[in-house]
Amino acid sequence: MASSTDMFFDKTHEAVSTYYGTTLTQTTDLKTNACCTSSSPASHIKKAISNIHPKVLAKYYGCGFCVPDEVEGMTILDLGCGAGRDVYIASQLVGPHGRVIGVDMTKEQLDVAKETQQYHAEKCGYDNVEFHLGLIEKLDDIPSLKDGSVDIIISNCVINLCPEKEAVIKSCHRLLKPGGELYFSDVYSSRRVPEELRKDEVLWGECLSGALYWNDFQNLAKKCGFKDARLVEDAPITVENKAVQQKMKDMGYANLEFFSATYRLFQLDCLEPHCEDYGQAVIYKGTIPRFESAWALDDHHVMERGKVFPVCGNTYNMLKETRFAKHFDFVGDWSTHYGIFDGCGTSMPFKSTQPDGNAGKKGGGGCC
Repeated sequence: MASSTDMFFDKTHEAVSTYYGTTLTQTTDLKTNACCTSSSPASHIKKAISNIHPKVLAKYYGCGFCVPDEVEGMTILDLGCGAGRDVYIASQLVGPHGRVIGVDMTKEQLDVAKETQQYHAEKCGYDNVEFHLGLIEKLDDIPSLKDGSVDIIISNCVINLCPEKEAVIKSCHRLLKPGGELYFSDVYSSRRVPEELRKDEVLWGECLSGALYWNDFQNLAKKCGFKDARLVEDAPITVENKAVQQKMKDMGYANLEFFSATYRLFQLDCLEPHCEDYGQAVIYKGTIPRFESAWALDDHHVMERGKVFPVCGNTYNMLKETRFAKHFDFVGDWSTHYGIFDGCGTSMPFKSTQPDGNAGKKGGGGCC
């Protein structure tokens, strides 16, 4: 006999699949802006989008641009790929020697991705993508996904829809190569979403009810092996739908806040739970394409070319033990520990919560 937990998971999967498979037919059917990308894409992303079939673009329900830099020749896994917009962006960025794998639970969405595969192959001059129907909580069921076989995992406003988030993040850690990363955009909340809201199917589909409380996410990431989650960017989500606003108000949750945020999590066993100071620094060479003058690792590590930039031990390893190493010179070693970086606290990290746009004071040079 199925447990109540199993029944909740099954019902949630069914509701989400129906919502994205049949209830929503195009982006404009969304009732909130939680699953919409408000910022304008960079020029290279715009160019990639221009090559994508209009039918794919019409079924986009993401909340960010979640393909990181320096991906040529990489193997990328897209969790909850939908109709394939981000897969087809990534396929152009990894190039003919790279590979992109899309996984989604909604057949109607995947049908669009597969139907347009030949169109995209002709546009780009190569076919380097594959799609699989399945739950991202059960990636073990996809035979071609082997442990340590993926360079980068991306996901765009999908993990919040999963009732078993821990299973997803654990699988990401297992599938990534050492030095690889999980780079994804999703929806987070200012406090734990109450059970009453979690049972609402429309709010689940709109990416609100399943949102993780930001601090629960950071603790969950550490539990799954990602010791230092880095926030790349964030923005507040406004529920611009009167019916949804009224529903939340009637339930007594008008002050519950939501944010779209992009995080990067590196698969590095050498990272520490907090930012420790070893007197180290890095010097950016200006060699990452499109970022000749400066490059940002996250929301508070913007490194100018040629400038000595103090970093904590974790940031040092995120650059030295990953695909970014060739773009930096490294200063210092691990011989002396100077304590924790000032300002490495546990307050809500989103800059958009602060009147001046700053989530909190950051001390210790360039690090958190």
